[in-house]
Amino acid sequence: MRASDLLADGGPRSADPVVLPWRAEGRSSAAGADEGAPVRGSERRADTAPRLRAVVAFTETVAEAPESAAEQRERGEAALLKKLRGKGLSVSEARAHLRGTDVDREVVDEIVEHFASLGYLDDAVLAEQLVYQSISRKNQGRRAIAQTLQARGIDRETVEAALADLPDDDADRALDFARSKAPAMAKLDPDVALRRLVGQLGRRGFPGNVAMTAAKTALGENPRSGVRFR
Repeated sequence: MRASDLLADGGPRSADPVVLPWRAEGRSSAAGADEGAPVRGSERRADTAPRLRAVVAFTETVAEAPESAAEQRERGEAALLKKLRGKGLSVSEARAHLRGTDVDREVVDEIVEHFASLGYLDDAVLAEQLVYQSISRKNQGRRAIAQTLQARGIDRETVEAALADLPDDDADRALDFARSKAPAMAKLDPDVALRRLVGQLGRRGFPGNVAMTAAKTALGENPRSGVRFR
């Protein structure tokens, strides 16, 4: 039956309200409601509002739930282990890394102490490794090595202990480095060559007098340079 038939004069009439197709979604299946009775917008809002409020309240509760100390520790340990796989860290560097993961200070202390007890963090061992690398790979002097260790957050006492075992051979290592660089300066003016080589030695932590002596010796030994120093 069409809606126009219901409105036409003389047509059959019904006491039931007409529900148009585009209103079908407004029907309610709530208990006590007529199967074909339309639901007003206010009733629909009243029915869904409590459920929406419950969902929002639950979401906010979950979002605001604080992370427990155990959860922070587990997350912090995982982050620190991942960092240690790439390079050795000093205790100071480990603390700084953990603070960057938003772990509470008390939890940071617990993690650092635990890792130190396992031998994962040891400033003395790290200092020895850095000294070896500075000598064997970079041919650095004592001053540069000390600066490298201090920049890694290693305390002064540990630095001095590591350098105490270092042989006093700055002069020999400076000369070795100068000899490796002298051939490339053969065509330079003698004063320019000397200044450059002394500068390179100084940047590697060799004292001024050691750098000057090594540079003069190396340049004087190079037959192609024609440089002779008294």
